[in-house]
Amino acid sequence: MNSDWIEVHPDVCNGRPVIRGTRIAVQSILEMIGAGDSVEDVLEAFPSLSREQVLACVNHAARLMGNHYSLESVG
Repeated sequence: MNSDWIEVHPDVCNGRPVIRGTRIAVQSILEMIGAGDSVEDVLEAFPSLSREQVLACVNHAARLMGNHYSLESVG
């Protein structure tokens, strides 16, 4: 899976991760998949994308979830 498909620039989509060379947010793709849409549904909604780009969004999210998180109580 090619992680080079995802880029972040402060002046594109408010600095949110997008698919390189587009203004299509990774979040948009993940929301569709999370809502039960298939990769084929995403490709139909965004015909300029490839299967590899859609799967790169899922891989990007998986890598982010692999980061170490800690909870801090506030108060």
